[in-house]
Amino acid sequence: MEDSEYYGQREPTRMTSTSSSSSISTTSVHVTALDGLVNVNSLFTIAVFVGLSLTTPGQHSLENKDVCDAGIDVAKRLLVFEVVSFSFFLFSSLIAQGLKLAINLLNSKDIDEAIRAHINLKVLRFGMLGSAIGSVMGCVFLMLSMVNVIEIRLGLLSCGSKSAVRAVASLITLVSSALVIYISTAIYAFTH
Repeated sequence: MEDSEYYGQREPTRMTSTSSSSSISTTSVHVTALDGLVNVNSLFTIAVFVGLSLTTPGQHSLENKDVCDAGIDVAKRLLVFEVVSFSFFLFSSLIAQGLKLAINLLNSKDIDEAIRAHINLKVLRFGMLGSAIGSVMGCVFLMLSMVNVIEIRLGLLSCGSKSAVRAVASLITLVSSALVIYISTAIYAFTH
């Protein structure tokens, strides 16, 4: 088969061909998506380290009531959620970087096609799905850790701090909405 037949003429951003063993895809869209995923995970990882800096015991909340101050159990939960969140973001980023490395290594033979490579489409899709799931789980645990940060800084939710309740309600509403949109878009992309 000639190169012009293999790469196709109609779709420059996504070109596929089939073989008897598996589907092979050459695309630059996947590389761009993987880059975006790694960049977002890096941004969220910074938020994780900001949260870790707030795990010092004995902090007083801005509510100025001793009953509203978070105890050591809240700081422990914050630390656990931050570590789990970091683990999921690292998991997601490493899968994405591995896929990018595979694409780049497979492509090193063809200098003219700098961002396209021949890769098994099923492996690519499975890897991207795993990376997306890692990002979603990282966001869930980051959101839980931010609830603990709010309780440490603004007062416990159980003590009725209006500022803390508003902040947590806004956080959960906005992050949950964004995650629903992200998951819906990812499912749509994988099924079409």
